[in-house]
Amino acid sequence: FFSPRTDASFAGVCVKCARANMRPILLKGHERPLTFIKYNREGDLLFTCAKDHHPTLWYSDDGERVGTYIGHNGAVWTCDITDDSKTLVTGSADTTCKMWDTETGVCYFTHQFDQPVRAVALSQGDQLMCISSDPFMGVPAAVHVVRVAANRSEQTNEIVISLSGPEGRINRALWGPFNTTILTGGEDGVIRMWDVETGAVLLETTEHKKQIQHLSLSDDKTHFISASLDKTARLFDSKTMECLKTYTADRPVNAAIISPILDHIILGGGQDAMSVTTTSSKAGKFDSKIHYKIFEDEIGGIRGHFGPINALAWHPDGRSFTSGGEDGYVRIHHLDNDYFRIK
Repeated sequence: FFSPRTDASFAGVCVKCARANMRPILLKGHERPLTFIKYNREGDLLFTCAKDHHPTLWYSDDGERVGTYIGHNGAVWTCDITDDSKTLVTGSADTTCKMWDTETGVCYFTHQFDQPVRAVALSQGDQLMCISSDPFMGVPAAVHVVRVAANRSEQTNEIVISLSGPEGRINRALWGPFNTTILTGGEDGVIRMWDVETGAVLLETTEHKKQIQHLSLSDDKTHFISASLDKTARLFDSKTMECLKTYTADRPVNAAIISPILDHIILGGGQDAMSVTTTSSKAGKFDSKIHYKIFEDEIGGIRGHFGPINALAWHPDGRSFTSGGEDGYVRIHHLDNDYFRIK
């Protein structure tokens, strides 16, 4: 195991005129760019996925590395964790979705597909799981719904329903309120709401002009935020798909998250990875930007990464967040009192 490092000399936060010195915890456990970050429900465990095949588990308060989940043979794009924190699910480019015992690191079931797996998400109650597969060899992208057995020995790979039709890959899939719908966003820039029973598209929105990189629901599931390469993040109503707010950035947005306690959102991104080497970390715009959720104005930014930010996640208590970048680093930012005094 690598030992986590806590030296963060390049980090700083600027909030309006106040300048506080927040020192993030720097986690170096991945050799390749980060793809996804997820907290468990209590917030004490932090799961990170990267292109290096090995999802990793950390303690979120001090950044201690607990271990890695060995078994994938391709980039791991997304993960999800059950409410009781006992089962981790991961989706990988090696065409599998694996189910792991969180504590022991043992993979107890593998869902095998013919196409690379991109997004995985557990329903509320953890009885169902949706898995998105990429378009491949003439087969279009699809979202597959499978049951999650309460008894692990009874787990099967039987698909309840498959939703297909979109052009290009589906980067994110989320369960809507009451598990009756699934929200998807991807390469074609369209966000769709699918009926889980019939497989029909109920609503779709074309507000974004380029690829959608990320979708994230609010705590109460009433609204969600999308991040796109068209340099915007947008807030939508979960029921009507009405665009409520638009947050404009000066860089492609790879991730956007909603604070569970304040009316704030955080955007992360930066210029595309291919042209990163031609600019400094300041010019590349690799900082996380905090915006007012209601007024859309930018409050401040938190610097530190040397490449685009690919993943963001709020701690469930809203007092810290974690970012993961193209540079392979994970940064846990414990927000100081100055942040909570912002009006």
